[in-house]
Amino acid sequence: MPKRKIAVIGLGQFGMEIARTLAARGAEVLALDNNMAHIEAIKDEVAYAVQVDATDKRALQAQNISEMDAVVVAIGEDFEALLLCTVNLLELKVKEIIVRSASDQQEKILRQLGVSKILSPEREVAKTVSEGLLNPDILVRLPLPDGYEIAEVPPPPKVINRKLADIGLREKYALNLITIKRYYEETPEGEEQARQVEHIIGVPAPSTIIYEGDILILMGRKPDIDKFLLLNR
Repeated sequence: MPKRKIAVIGLGQFGMEIARTLAARGAEVLALDNNMAHIEAIKDEVAYAVQVDATDKRALQAQNISEMDAVVVAIGEDFEALLLCTVNLLELKVKEIIVRSASDQQEKILRQLGVSKILSPEREVAKTVSEGLLNPDILVRLPLPDGYEIAEVPPPPKVINRKLADIGLREKYALNLITIKRYYEETPEGEEQARQVEHIIGVPAPSTIIYEGDILILMGRKPDIDKFLLLNR
């Protein structure tokens, strides 16, 4: 499978992290910024890093930007520059454009331009922190359409050492258990000391027993997951 070609425009802290993460996961990353210091900081971690004024359509064309599978516009402080860059990308018919928004007003303007994929990192961080404070039992939450989500949770006390068939996840709580993360003590090859190694147990069966230390990966509606955790404390 060919590598995905992704450009990241704007190498502040947010754009820098996106570029690094994409490169680490195997994407061919083109990192663009008008600040040479930012280019120097990332040039050894991505496929290409180029100093470019992204408000200049010809400069973007010179980087073959329309050949990218996707472009992330992560310009943070200069909204006018972000808008000009986005308009250039739309005119160059880039396949997929993802744009950072710092406010609801900015998001509204971007949607009027025709941008459908908008990132709001500050809002997402606020949601994550709030969820963690309000629901400390939930380790990870992945929102899905129609009010559903996938959540990673430690088993509440009342379900530990019980079979799935006796818990009634589907019948009582309308939840599906996708799988279970479980830790085993193993001595990896070439090492002398045993350590805890995480494994997935596969597709749980009705006879599967939930143990302390397991991590349950559940799918269902948020109120049903919260209900399951609350009633089994």
